[in-house]
Amino acid sequence: MAPPAAQRCIAVLGGSFDPVHNGHVLLAEHFVQLLQPDELRVIPTGNPWQKHGLQAEAADRVEMVKRAFGQQQVPVVIDEQEIRRSSATYTIDTLRALRAELGPEVSIVFLMGADQLQHLDTWQHWQELFEYAHLCAASRPGFALADAHVPPAVRDEFKRRSAAPQEIRSTTHGYGYLALGLAVDISSTEIRAQLQRGTRPDSLIPGRVLDYIEQQHLYRNS
Repeated sequence: MAPPAAQRCIAVLGGSFDPVHNGHVLLAEHFVQLLQPDELRVIPTGNPWQKHGLQAEAADRVEMVKRAFGQQQVPVVIDEQEIRRSSATYTIDTLRALRAELGPEVSIVFLMGADQLQHLDTWQHWQELFEYAHLCAASRPGFALADAHVPPAVRDEFKRRSAAPQEIRSTTHGYGYLALGLAVDISSTEIRAQLQRGTRPDSLIPGRVLDYIEQQHLYRNS
């Protein structure tokens, strides 16, 4: 059975954004162009269960996200629900909360990079994510679902749920899509290492974000 028709489309991008970098921005822009959503919802993580030791404070990460996504072609909402949570952050809880907030007639599209796709089967209740949203991944050139690094269960689920962008935009949830050809390979870990060495990674971070990092003396010490 096909998912119900959607009245609006909300693209959702989550991440630790420690710091936010050009890869995050390009991922969002790629799907904004592809899906033409009504809104981009950016959600900085609070206490991500698979990551430990976030270096920047939540307020700094929120400010960096505001600076990075301030010039998108669609309205941008910075959603702090995960930061406000006192417990561990799971994507399934966030998508349940978004569905409860936005209602049953909105297309919710959760965006991810190929690196997240490769570990999707370790996420809490990962198959249940499709009950609340579409999942769209953008990958580097040459990447494919048949890649040995994609778990078979994830590969099979995406193939079974494969749909065109227009279907994803116009229905509420349940589909998967792999967008090929996004040539971005940027590591927040490497960026932090460069900043700690006193190197200015101009090509990796939006200028307004890098200015903020320097003004606030972030990532100076490990």
